[in-house]
Formats: sequence, structure tokens, C-alpha cells
Amino acid sequence: MKLQVVLPNEDAGADPRRLVELAQQAEALGYDTAWLPDHILPPGAYGPVYGGVLEPLVTMGWLAAATSRIRLGTSVLVLPMRSPFVVAKQVATLHGLSGGRITLGVGIGWDEREFTAVGADFRSRAARTDEGIALLRHLFRVGRGPFEGRWYGFETGVFEPRPDGVVPVMTGGVTDAALRRAARYADVWQGVGLDPAAFGERLAYLRARTDDRTVSPGTRIDWHGPERTVGEAARTAEAFRAAGAEHLAVHFGDPDGYVRRMAAFARATRKPRG
Repeated sequence: MKLQVVLPNEDAGADPRRLVELAQQAEALGYDTAWLPDHILPPGAYGPVYGGVLEPLVTMGWLAAATSRIRLGTSVLVLPMRSPFVVAKQVATLHGLSGGRITLGVGIGWDEREFTAVGADFRSRAARTDEGIALLRHLFRVGRGPFEGRWYGFETGVFEPRPDGVVPVMTGGVTDAALRRAARYADVWQGVGLDPAAFGERLAYLRARTDDRTVSPGTRIDWHGPERTVGEAARTAEAFRAAGAEHLAVHFGDPDGYVRRMAAFARATRKPRG
């Protein structure tokens, strides 16, 4: 099971250089992917509920220049708040600049107040997310028109740079609708808020709907250190692996002590079990 890290991007007063240091430390510790959250104009202060002080796609370009191996992704970008044409251009550019290390995680969003604030329609967000993913795939693979959809479309135009390999698309969520979206569109699925037993049940639902497609399953958890021992956290990770998780993303809490907790968790989960 691949270990991943959710970088702390919730403190508006934090030194942005700290994210580079954390990404470099995560890479040195062998973590597979560093994820960044997204909120454009939340109705409350950034913090435990709303992450994404620094815009994630811009920040990923900065982190890509400071690292060489670790993958970078969004967990998750609220696609229906944005033009998918612009997102496609940004992600394809990041793919080239990073040497193919980008995973685009997308979601439909959940806070109607934020949609209202940015002038986006809340009720159509799921349908526009699905169509936006289809448009992204078309631009990456074909690079030309036409593309005809209900929400997005174009007749003529040339899209470049076209990625020289697959840009994995990750979708999150645990509802039936979210899992149907993952089965149809995603390369990666990331659950959230699940214990290992519930993860296994949701994974079975996903696999029953993927036919011959392969969707890499995983989840994310929080481990802030003092609340439980690193041994307990490692046993939780092992339970997720046994339930079928191929990757586990961890948010390690407050930036103070983040590297220490990352290192302790990495050591504990790699110890031989028996």
C-alpha cells in the first residue's frame, strides 16, 4: 500500500515556504503523493473545515520545481466552480513541467454558500463535474473539436500541450452517486471518513460497477499524534490495506511536528508484521 500525505494548507498566516519543506521531507521519507485541498471563497475562515489557502494548481507548480519524485495532486479540486477548459490547460502544463507527476483529483463540492459567492450553480454541480471530466479527457486525448455537451462544448480549436501520457483523474466521496462517478470516469478513488469495514463495503460497491475498468482504491485519514499512538495508527493503516486500499493519504495535523509525525508513521507502517 502506497503512503501519501495531505499537506496542511489551512492557515492563512503560515509561511508558504513551509509547504515546500514538507513536500521535500515527504519525498525523502518515501511518500508516494502529496495532496492539496481547494476552496476558492469559503463562507468561513480557513481552518479545520476549509482548506486551500494557497490555490492548489499554482502551488503544485511551485512544489514540482522543488521536488523530483513525489507525485502531486488535488484532494479535491472543486471542478464545477471553474472553467474546465482552463483547468485542462493548467493541468496539462503542470504534467509537462513536473515530468508527468500530476494526479487531478476532482469533486462536486458541498457548500452551497461558496457556489453562490463565486456565481456558480449548485444544483447542476454533479452533472457539470461529469461533463467536465469528459471534456478534460477529450482535450488531453484528441486535442481538437468538436466536443458537444449540455454544459460545455466547442466546434473548432486546438488544445496544447497535450499530455504525453495519462493524467490520472481521482474522484472522491463515498455516496452511491460518488462511487458511480468513480466507476465511470476515474483512474483513482479516494474515500474519506470511513473505517476499514465501511471502506471494504464501499469498495465492493465500486468494483461491482467498474466492469473491465481498473480504478485504484484508497482513502484518507487524520493522525495528529497525541490522540493515539503511532502503533495504533499503523494498525489502522494495516486494516485499510487488508480491506483493499492501495493507497492511504494522511493529514498529520498542525504544521508544528508535522515532519516528526510523518517520519514516525512511515517507520511504523513499514515494520515487518508477524
